Amino acid sequence: MTRDAGPTPPSERIVSLDALRGLALLGILLINVWSFSMPEQTLLNPNVYGDFTGANYWAWAVSHVFGQNKFITLFSALFGAGILLFVDSKKEKGQDAVRLHYRRTAILIAIGLMHAYLLWYGDILVAYGLTALVVVAFRNLEARQLAGLSAVFLLFLPVTELLAAVSLGGDAIASQWAPSEAAIRQQVAAYRGGWVEQLDHRVSSSIGRQTTGYIGGSFWQVGGTMLLGMALYRWGVLTGERSAALYRRLVALGVVGLAITVAGVVYIEANDWSAGAALYWRQFIYVGSFPLAGGYLGLVMLYARRRPDGPVTRGLAAVGRTAFTNYLLQTAIATTVFYGHGLGLFGSVSRVEQLGFVVAVWAVQIVLSVLWLRRFRFGPVEWVWRTLTYGETQPMRNPE
Repeated sequence: MTRDAGPTPPSERIVSLDALRGLALLGILLINVWSFSMPEQTLLNPNVYGDFTGANYWAWAVSHVFGQNKFITLFSALFGAGILLFVDSKKEKGQDAVRLHYRRTAILIAIGLMHAYLLWYGDILVAYGLTALVVVAFRNLEARQLAGLSAVFLLFLPVTELLAAVSLGGDAIASQWAPSEAAIRQQVAAYRGGWVEQLDHRVSSSIGRQTTGYIGGSFWQVGGTMLLGMALYRWGVLTGERSAALYRRLVALGVVGLAITVAGVVYIEANDWSAGAALYWRQFIYVGSFPLAGGYLGLVMLYARRRPDGPVTRGLAAVGRTAFTNYLLQTAIATTVFYGHGLGLFGSVSRVEQLGFVVAVWAVQIVLSVLWLRRFRFGPVEWVWRTLTYGETQPMRNPE
């Protein structure tokens, strides 16, 4: 006799894991807001557009040091853990876990494609879905083997970029690092225009990210981080099962990651933000992100263990339980505010104002998530995803 074949009920969810996912989801908006409100090239070189002095510089610096590549690393690791959590749960219920995983992932990719081409080129769902089709093949490896394979994946990007830096220097990224003013103006005009005017940039950027950008970059980073998350799940680190001493060591490791990231800022500024130094600077960001993400993990686990029913834990967990909905909601809010079919503020918002926008969205999402889950079992997008995955309508309302 098998257990209920539906999705995991709220009573069986791991609160600390949901809280960690909630923190990661909120944190990625610190960086995504750059591409929502400014030309895409600012993701690589913040000097190419907007005021970069005084308070605006420090607004960028805070987001960069504490957020850039850190929260997406955490989110990717949690996604990898989620693959094992899903497969293990379905196997325990006597279901064809891998078939359900593939079906679930195909739906994710379809939603991601609509997200990318209809709303925002910065979509991560397609990359997650494509990579999930691959890494599930390693589901039966032991934690140590998963961690070793993760290291192989994660080394690909820094090795190739450092080789490019040594052999080509700044020429390797010169066109992206210092785009023409005409290209910048064209992008600003497109996103201040209507939905049709935005298509040219959004479609070309999405295609690039999902083809050459994916094969040569995000597959390795996302895949390696997912494999690391799978290992951490097997070790019980992501599920809050390890000792408080281990999580305190992770917090201490986070300080190391913070120092590496700050050292990167000092390095690129000492080299006058040159293209020749940029590929080396990227390694400070990349390497520093993993220990700092580990520090965030340790902080959340320690806090959730101490205050499992506290308002912070419950607020983050609510966002984490509705992460799919909240990810798309961030896009819906941001494109309505910044794009021409909405308020048309693209390219006219300072970095300080970006931070104000992020904090406002955080407040809205935390409150909405908590209120929503008082009445419903899942977020609306999660409900659609689960219903399509299992081929039958899932119960939406919480039992009275």
